[in-house]
Amino acid sequence: MRPLRYSINVTLDGCCDHRVGIADEELHRHAVENIERADALLFGRVTYEMMEAAFRSPRPPGAMPDWTEPFARTIDAAKKYVVSSTLKRVDWNAELVRGDLGKAVLELKREPGKGLFTGGVKLPLALAELGLIDEYEFVVHPRLVGHGPTLFAGLSKLIDLKLVSRLELGSGAVALRYEPKRPIL
Repeated sequence: MRPLRYSINVTLDGCCDHRVGIADEELHRHAVENIERADALLFGRVTYEMMEAAFRSPRPPGAMPDWTEPFARTIDAAKKYVVSSTLKRVDWNAELVRGDLGKAVLELKREPGKGLFTGGVKLPLALAELGLIDEYEFVVHPRLVGHGPTLFAGLSKLIDLKLVSRLELGSGAVALRYEPKRPIL
């Protein structure tokens, strides 16, 4: 079964607003490496629309720094699945996922391949509740912002995690990768 991996940028005070992280070339290079570990991306509507608006080709010249180009090409080319009950249709190399989230994601995980990759806030909360995330990565930025959405607000149960890797970035951000602790039988 291919793994479902989750990654999110978060500040030291728990804010996961994409506009407040330290977005530099190294962070984007790390994101490309994450996406390349997957066969497809799994997004909720908000993340899909945000990424499409920023990175769908063609982009206006000068709209983004040149160093974002490898990330833009990678995400533009990636296969995408979009979980949404409100969107009527998607394109940008995407398919809509409807119906029972757990069943649909399990079907995607059962397909052969390297894995699935997800980001965002609301969809990962639902996936965590269902026990479907196999790897969590929190890219913790050395910044306090005092506002914004927080991770896993409303989670109904504890999820114990085991640290499996740590990567320090030049900006001072640290990518912490965890796997859920599985009960010992």
